[in-house]
Amino acid sequence: MPWTQVSYLYDGTYAGFLTCVFDSFRHREEPADFTPFSEAAASFYPQRAVETHREKARRVYRSLDQFGREGKRWAVRGFLTCLEERELWLWRFYQLGFQEKSAVSRDLTHPVVDTVRKAVRRLEEEAHLLTGFVRFSELDGVLAGEISPKNRVLPLLRPHFCGRYPQEQFLLYDKTHREALIHVPGRWSILPMEEFQMGRAGTEELQYRRMWRKFYDAIAIQGRENPRCRMTHMPKRYWDNMTEFQREEPETDSREISLP
Repeated sequence: MPWTQVSYLYDGTYAGFLTCVFDSFRHREEPADFTPFSEAAASFYPQRAVETHREKARRVYRSLDQFGREGKRWAVRGFLTCLEERELWLWRFYQLGFQEKSAVSRDLTHPVVDTVRKAVRRLEEEAHLLTGFVRFSELDGVLAGEISPKNRVLPLLRPHFCGRYPQEQFLLYDKTHREALIHVPGRWSILPMEEFQMGRAGTEELQYRRMWRKFYDAIAIQGRENPRCRMTHMPKRYWDNMTEFQREEPETDSREISLP
């Protein structure tokens, strides 16, 4: 019996995507595309609106164990990538994984496996870079920082920063995907956040920023300056959120940032 092509509408969450995967196999439907409800538009294909069902999502998630450790990592983290038509590539990867089981992670010449693997590698490389490139500012007892990543890296950054600052209150805002990692001692959450303003830094924070810039300039060796090499190790798209590349701010009073 041939599979029917269907355009899936869902809430944009990973649990919602897994629910779509469950329904696609149950109804023998091949997804033509996946579209969040907020971006719904007319389609040439029959549309199916799928409400997130936690138990269906859990069943699919548990079934990913048969992909093996490496295959499951790609299957899960692939949803965090900025891969174009990410859901379609992941659905194809799942379909292949259910056929090949743990061998799917060894089938590196397959275009689906290769595409998903490379997307996850780029995600993980970006998260690794940001463990060193994130700059926090102290604002009324709260550490606050901003990033502009291509991929949704906050879930990968969460263990690093929560482990490094277990007794601190901090907020790390992803301006690209409009979500924030919020941490207070003993608790953390990644929440959607449409807007976030860093607030104005106080005198002490401004002094620390100036000292950091002076340190950065002091350790540079002018005779060995190599802008191309610097951009290779510290890509220019991260500079806007890094203290050492920002202009001096006028001293002013800080504004309170409250955490739940």
